[in-house]
Amino acid sequence: MTKRTFLITGASKGIGYATAEILAERGHFPIGIARTGPESFPGEFIEQDLADREGTQRVLSDVASRYKLDGVVNNVGIVCPAPIEDVTLADLDTVMDLNLRTAIQCTQAALPNMRAQKWGRIVNTSSLTAAGVPFRTCYAAAKTALISFTKSWALELAKDNILVNAVCPGPTDTHLFRTANPPGSESRQRYVNGVPLKRVADPRETGEVIYFFLSDASSFVTGQALYVDGGSSVGQAGA
Repeated sequence: MTKRTFLITGASKGIGYATAEILAERGHFPIGIARTGPESFPGEFIEQDLADREGTQRVLSDVASRYKLDGVVNNVGIVCPAPIEDVTLADLDTVMDLNLRTAIQCTQAALPNMRAQKWGRIVNTSSLTAAGVPFRTCYAAAKTALISFTKSWALELAKDNILVNAVCPGPTDTHLFRTANPPGSESRQRYVNGVPLKRVADPRETGEVIYFFLSDASSFVTGQALYVDGGSSVGQAGA
Protein backbone atom coordinates (compact mmCIF):
# COMPACT_ATOMS: atom_id res chain seq x y z
CA MET A 1 0.00 0.00 0.00
CA THR A 2 1.27 3.46 -0.89
CA LYS A 3 1.16 5.80 2.08
CA ARG A 4 -0.51 9.02 0.98
CA THR A 5 -1.02 12.47 2.49
CA PHE A 6 -4.45 14.09 2.47
CA LEU A 7 -5.57 17.55 3.52
CA ILE A 8 -8.95 17.75 5.29
CA THR A 9 -10.76 20.97 6.15
CA GLY A 10 -13.24 21.08 9.01
CA ALA A 11 -11.34 18.17 10.51
CA SER A 12 -11.71 18.87 14.22
CA LYS A 13 -14.97 16.96 14.60
CA GLY A 14 -17.77 15.12 12.81
CA ILE A 15 -17.25 13.76 9.31
CA GLY A 16 -13.88 15.44 8.85
CA TYR A 17 -12.43 13.95 12.02
CA ALA A 18 -13.92 10.53 11.27
CA THR A 19 -12.30 10.59 7.83
CA ALA A 20 -8.94 11.48 9.37
CA GLU A 21 -9.24 8.54 11.76
CA ILE A 22 -10.04 6.12 8.95
CA LEU A 23 -7.12 7.37 6.85
CA ALA A 24 -4.68 7.00 9.74
CA GLU A 25 -5.97 3.53 10.60
CA ARG A 26 -5.19 2.46 7.04
CA GLY A 27 -1.68 3.80 6.98
CA HIS A 28 -2.17 7.26 5.48
CA PHE A 29 -1.30 10.70 6.87
CA PRO A 30 -4.12 13.21 7.39
CA ILE A 31 -3.50 16.93 7.78
CA GLY A 32 -6.46 18.65 9.40
CA ILE A 33 -7.37 22.33 9.35
CA ALA A 34 -10.10 23.97 11.40
CA ARG A 35 -10.68 26.99 13.62
CA THR A 36 -10.12 25.04 16.84
CA GLY A 37 -8.32 21.76 17.35
CA PRO A 38 -9.52 18.52 18.92
CA GLU A 39 -7.92 17.08 22.05
CA SER A 40 -5.97 14.70 19.83
CA PHE A 41 -5.62 14.14 16.10
CA PRO A 42 -4.24 11.15 14.16
CA GLY A 43 -1.91 13.26 12.00
CA GLU A 44 -0.95 16.93 11.88
CA PHE A 45 -3.55 19.48 12.91
CA ILE A 46 -3.37 23.20 12.12
CA GLU A 47 -5.61 25.71 13.86
CA GLN A 48 -6.74 28.27 11.32
CA ASP A 49 -9.98 30.15 10.89
CA LEU A 50 -10.80 29.31 7.28
CA ALA A 51 -13.02 32.37 7.08
CA ASP A 52 -9.77 34.38 6.97
CA ARG A 53 -8.74 33.99 3.33
CA GLU A 54 -5.27 35.55 3.74
CA GLY A 55 -4.48 33.47 6.82
CA THR A 56 -5.78 30.39 5.05
CA GLN A 57 -3.54 31.05 2.07
CA ARG A 58 -0.48 31.41 4.31
CA VAL A 59 -1.24 28.09 6.01
CA LEU A 60 -1.85 26.31 2.71
CA SER A 61 1.39 27.66 1.22
CA ASP A 62 3.27 26.37 4.25
CA VAL A 63 1.61 22.94 4.09
CA ALA A 64 2.30 22.62 0.35
CA SER A 65 5.95 23.51 0.94
CA ARG A 66 6.37 20.81 3.58
CA TYR A 67 4.26 17.98 2.17
CA LYS A 68 3.50 16.40 -1.17
CA LEU A 69 -0.27 16.45 -1.05
CA ASP A 70 -2.00 13.50 -2.70
CA GLY A 71 -5.53 14.71 -2.19
CA VAL A 72 -7.98 17.06 -0.53
CA VAL A 73 -11.25 16.65 1.33
CA ASN A 74 -13.12 19.95 1.11
CA ASN A 75 -15.30 19.40 4.13
CA VAL A 76 -15.60 22.70 5.99
CA GLY A 77 -18.95 24.46 5.87
CA ILE A 78 -21.42 26.74 7.59
CA VAL A 79 -25.22 26.65 7.42
CA CYS A 80 -26.98 29.89 8.55
CA PRO A 81 -30.51 28.41 8.32
CA ALA A 82 -33.41 30.84 7.81
CA PRO A 83 -36.73 31.15 5.99
CA ILE A 84 -36.36 33.06 2.75
CA GLU A 85 -37.82 36.27 4.20
CA ASP A 86 -35.10 36.34 6.87
CA VAL A 87 -32.09 35.52 4.69
CA THR A 88 -29.55 38.34 4.81
CA LEU A 89 -27.00 39.16 2.15
CA ALA A 90 -24.31 38.98 4.82
CA ASP A 91 -25.30 35.38 5.61
CA LEU A 92 -25.30 34.57 1.90
CA ASP A 93 -21.79 35.95 1.52
CA THR A 94 -20.55 34.09 4.61
CA VAL A 95 -21.95 30.72 3.56
CA MET A 96 -20.85 30.93 -0.06
CA ASP A 97 -17.38 32.12 0.91
CA LEU A 98 -16.59 29.45 3.49
CA ASN A 99 -18.07 26.57 1.51
CA LEU A 100 -16.72 27.52 -1.92
CA ARG A 101 -13.73 29.81 -1.67
CA THR A 102 -11.92 27.47 0.72
CA ALA A 103 -12.54 24.54 -1.63
CA ILE A 104 -10.85 26.44 -4.43
CA GLN A 105 -7.92 27.53 -2.25
CA CYS A 106 -7.27 24.05 -0.86
CA THR A 107 -7.59 22.37 -4.24
CA GLN A 108 -5.19 24.85 -5.79
CA ALA A 109 -2.66 24.15 -3.03
CA ALA A 110 -2.68 20.43 -3.77
CA LEU A 111 -2.79 20.61 -7.57
CA PRO A 112 0.94 21.03 -8.35
CA ASN A 113 1.97 17.77 -6.70
CA MET A 114 -1.07 15.84 -7.91
CA ARG A 115 -0.42 16.95 -11.47
CA ALA A 116 3.30 16.20 -11.23
CA GLN A 117 2.71 12.62 -10.08
CA LYS A 118 -0.33 12.01 -12.30
CA TRP A 119 -2.37 10.84 -9.32
CA GLY A 120 -4.74 12.77 -7.14
CA ARG A 121 -8.05 12.74 -5.34
CA ILE A 122 -10.45 15.56 -4.51
CA VAL A 123 -13.59 14.91 -2.48
CA ASN A 124 -16.10 17.69 -1.90
CA THR A 125 -18.54 17.35 0.97
CA SER A 126 -21.89 18.51 -0.38
CA SER A 127 -25.18 17.76 1.35
CA LEU A 128 -28.63 16.22 1.07
CA THR A 129 -29.85 19.83 1.00
CA ALA A 130 -28.71 19.95 -2.63
CA ALA A 131 -31.83 17.89 -3.36
CA GLY A 132 -34.02 20.54 -1.69
CA VAL A 133 -34.61 21.28 2.00
CA PRO A 134 -36.65 24.14 3.49
CA PHE A 135 -34.89 27.03 5.27
CA ARG A 136 -31.52 26.29 3.66
CA THR A 137 -31.39 28.94 0.90
CA CYS A 138 -27.72 29.82 1.39
CA TYR A 139 -26.43 26.40 2.41
CA ALA A 140 -28.25 24.49 -0.32
CA ALA A 141 -26.97 26.94 -2.93
CA ALA A 142 -23.38 26.51 -1.73
CA LYS A 143 -23.59 22.73 -1.52
CA THR A 144 -25.18 22.50 -4.96
CA ALA A 145 -22.35 24.65 -6.29
CA LEU A 146 -19.87 22.14 -4.83
CA ILE A 147 -21.48 19.45 -6.97
CA SER A 148 -20.98 21.72 -9.99
CA PHE A 149 -17.34 22.20 -8.95
CA THR A 150 -17.04 18.42 -8.78
CA LYS A 151 -18.29 17.84 -12.30
CA SER A 152 -16.31 20.68 -13.87
CA TRP A 153 -13.06 19.75 -12.11
CA ALA A 154 -13.50 16.08 -12.95
CA LEU A 155 -13.54 16.90 -16.66
CA GLU A 156 -10.72 19.41 -16.39
CA LEU A 157 -8.37 17.22 -14.34
CA ALA A 158 -9.04 13.78 -15.85
CA LYS A 159 -6.03 14.10 -18.15
CA ASP A 160 -3.81 14.17 -15.05
CA ASN A 161 -5.53 11.18 -13.41
CA ILE A 162 -6.95 13.42 -10.69
CA LEU A 163 -10.35 12.12 -9.71
CA VAL A 164 -12.99 14.44 -8.27
CA ASN A 165 -16.13 13.26 -6.51
CA ALA A 166 -18.65 14.51 -3.96
CA VAL A 167 -20.47 13.00 -1.02
CA CYS A 168 -23.87 14.31 0.01
CA PRO A 169 -24.55 13.38 3.64
CA GLY A 170 -28.01 13.30 5.12
CA PRO A 171 -28.70 13.70 8.87
CA THR A 172 -25.50 12.72 10.66
CA ASP A 173 -24.86 12.36 14.38
CA THR A 174 -22.21 15.06 14.63
CA HIS A 175 -21.66 17.29 17.66
CA LEU A 176 -23.48 20.13 15.91
CA PHE A 177 -26.44 17.91 15.03
CA ARG A 178 -26.67 16.48 18.57
CA THR A 179 -26.58 19.96 20.09
CA ALA A 180 -29.42 21.19 17.90
CA ASN A 181 -31.32 17.87 17.97
CA PRO A 182 -30.55 15.99 21.20
CA PRO A 183 -31.56 12.32 21.54
CA GLY A 184 -35.24 12.06 22.39
CA SER A 185 -36.08 15.52 21.04
CA GLU A 186 -38.99 16.20 18.72
CA SER A 187 -36.70 17.82 16.16
CA ARG A 188 -34.43 14.77 16.05
CA GLN A 189 -37.41 12.49 15.55
CA ARG A 190 -38.55 14.61 12.59
CA TYR A 191 -35.20 14.01 10.93
CA VAL A 192 -35.39 10.27 11.66
CA ASN A 193 -38.93 10.09 10.26
CA GLY A 194 -37.64 11.51 6.98
CA VAL A 195 -34.98 8.82 6.57
CA PRO A 196 -36.15 5.52 5.06
CA LEU A 197 -33.59 3.65 7.20
CA LYS A 198 -35.15 5.36 10.26
CA ARG A 199 -31.95 6.57 11.87
CA VAL A 200 -29.27 9.19 11.48
CA ALA A 201 -25.80 8.30 10.23
CA ASP A 202 -22.66 7.86 12.25
CA PRO A 203 -19.92 10.19 10.93
CA ARG A 204 -17.74 7.19 10.12
CA GLU A 205 -20.35 5.90 7.67
CA THR A 206 -19.78 8.97 5.53
CA GLY A 207 -16.06 8.82 6.26
CA GLU A 208 -15.91 5.34 4.75
CA VAL A 209 -17.46 6.63 1.52
CA ILE A 210 -14.98 9.49 1.44
CA TYR A 211 -12.19 6.96 1.97
CA PHE A 212 -13.42 4.95 -1.01
CA PHE A 213 -13.19 8.05 -3.20
CA LEU A 214 -9.67 8.75 -1.88
CA SER A 215 -8.45 5.20 -2.42
CA ASP A 216 -7.22 3.23 -5.41
CA ALA A 217 -10.54 1.35 -5.35
CA SER A 218 -12.21 4.38 -6.98
CA SER A 219 -9.77 4.46 -9.91
CA PHE A 220 -12.52 4.61 -12.59
CA VAL A 221 -14.95 6.88 -10.74
CA THR A 222 -14.94 10.64 -11.25
CA GLY A 223 -17.46 13.48 -11.45
CA GLN A 224 -19.97 11.69 -9.23
CA ALA A 225 -22.10 12.92 -6.32
CA LEU A 226 -23.07 10.09 -3.98
CA TYR A 227 -25.86 10.64 -1.47
CA VAL A 228 -25.02 9.04 1.89
CA ASP A 229 -28.44 9.67 3.39
CA GLY A 230 -30.19 6.43 4.27
CA GLY A 231 -32.39 6.79 1.18
CA SER A 232 -33.71 10.27 2.03
CA SER A 233 -32.99 11.68 -1.44
CA VAL A 234 -35.02 8.88 -3.04
CA GLY A 235 -38.26 9.44 -1.14
CA GLN A 236 -40.29 8.16 1.77
CA ALA A 237 -40.38 4.45 2.55
CA GLY A 238 -43.70 2.75 3.12
CA ALA A 239 -44.96 1.90 6.58
